[in-house]
Amino acid sequence: MVPLPGEKRRKELLEILRRRKAPVTGSELAGMFSVSRQVIVQDVALLRAEGVDLVATPRGYILAEAAAGRIPTRVIACRHNGIEELRDELLTITGLGGKVIDVIVEHPLYGELRGMLMTESADDVEEFVRALSESDAKPLSVLTEGVHLHTIQAATEAALDNIERALAAKGYLFEKAHA
Repeated sequence: MVPLPGEKRRKELLEILRRRKAPVTGSELAGMFSVSRQVIVQDVALLRAEGVDLVATPRGYILAEAAAGRIPTRVIACRHNGIEELRDELLTITGLGGKVIDVIVEHPLYGELRGMLMTESADDVEEFVRALSESDAKPLSVLTEGVHLHTIQAATEAALDNIERALAAKGYLFEKAHA
């Protein structure tokens, strides 16, 4: 397959993301277009510069509107330390039917820093924790003594209430545990 010219490729890339409701990896997109992953990264940057709201997650690219949907969503404040508590927090949320969209910390110099997680299953959590453990990276919450926010989605408001209760019971919910 002969690679498409840039503008046409970006148009088709956008159509693929519009049809898919789940993230698509840069490597998968590169294979579809017979280009390198770096070309896809550059295409995504150019699409963003044109105003397309694309989200890069650990599982791939997704349009922001597909990521948000009309699902009940809540931002909660949490606090914990260490990778095992991080793992337990994420497993608690996903085990009760929640999807962890992101992690947010407030940095004194840079302001809000956000990392996309898009974890919705135990497998996603284990993969994230494995990647974190194998890298030299640290969780964003190390910048704020463990305090962070998560945007969480669930099928119902009741499910979000259950998630908050479970996190409070474990001492992870910041408002309840440390107010």
